[in-house]
Amino acid sequence: MNPISNNDRAQVLIDALPYIQKYNNKIVVVKYGGNAMTNKELKDAVMKDIVLLSLVGIKVVLVHGGGPEISDMLKKLGIESRFVNGLRYTDEATVDVVKMVLAGKVNKELVQLLAQHKGTAVGLCGIDGQMLMAKRKESPDGEDLGYVGDIVRVNTKPILDALSNGNIPVIATVATDEFGSTYNVNADTAAARIAAELGAENLILMTDIVGLLRDKDNPDTLIPSINVSEVPFMKRQGIISGGMIPKIDCCVEAVRRGVKKTAIIDGRVPHSILIEILSSEGIGTQFT
Repeated sequence: MNPISNNDRAQVLIDALPYIQKYNNKIVVVKYGGNAMTNKELKDAVMKDIVLLSLVGIKVVLVHGGGPEISDMLKKLGIESRFVNGLRYTDEATVDVVKMVLAGKVNKELVQLLAQHKGTAVGLCGIDGQMLMAKRKESPDGEDLGYVGDIVRVNTKPILDALSNGNIPVIATVATDEFGSTYNVNADTAAARIAAELGAENLILMTDIVGLLRDKDNPDTLIPSINVSEVPFMKRQGIISGGMIPKIDCCVEAVRRGVKKTAIIDGRVPHSILIEILSSEGIGTQFT
């Protein structure tokens, strides 16, 4: 592969300029998970992207899950992983592990990685400053989910304080209630609610698929843009089905609560965040 010429390098920066200006001093919330979180090279690319965006004046908030890491730790401790309607059943022993793995191990590793790329990050979890207040989630069929939470309130002050000090907030999605119980909260749902409460310019959900496909078996049928009013019709048609339903519901909810744009992007593509934010084509499926 030929090295990029200085002229080409300059052109890349000039092409990115309108997008840097558009997002300057604006908040972008990135939900980080999937393959991009477990593959070392992709993880490195994501951290570089976030540091670069931060250095050009974009306020990035990184919200993360850590399902595989939680499952690994439960296995080591001999605690069975059980799922109800796609949600992890979370008893008292499991919620302690969730808190330990997400707020301790995963969160601090991401802060450390950002620091290695000369980014200044601060690790937070939903319990800090009562950032994420939750209530016990009710399963549609009435089955007990344990300590799985639905967010009832977001206190944005800890996040805004971190941003105003020039830090990248890295948020683990555990929440609390007024009685001091800890809840495991779905990271997509948390990211959507945080983006809405912050009045974010963009919410980006990183996934392990190219975006929403008209034909799920054909990656060439990517739907690049959807108006949220089209979503119920697409559900009836079966275009939106299965595991995509909760992700797309999060995008719709965020847009309805005032986020300018949301996007589901392919985290398996190196630098997909930069492609989404700093180009006209973007990547994946965007909701407006």
